[in-house]
Amino acid sequence: MSIRKIDILNFITDFRKAPNEIKSLSELKEHLKVTDDSALLSMLEEMKQLRTLREVEKNGERAFQVTAK
Repeated sequence: MSIRKIDILNFITDFRKAPNEIKSLSELKEHLKVTDDSALLSMLEEMKQLRTLREVEKNGERAFQVTAK
């Protein structure tokens, strides 16, 4: 299964129900059933550079929050 950016964004947040939701890297990996971290990490980095995502910390773990609609 290929990872798409929209799948990442949709999992992290629902703008009507939970607009400021934060998901950890492990939650993303589990939901997307990622076996190769490099593709996911590359997409997350690109989305951070585009200011679509912000990297934060959740329970001492790397986590992400959507910053743009």
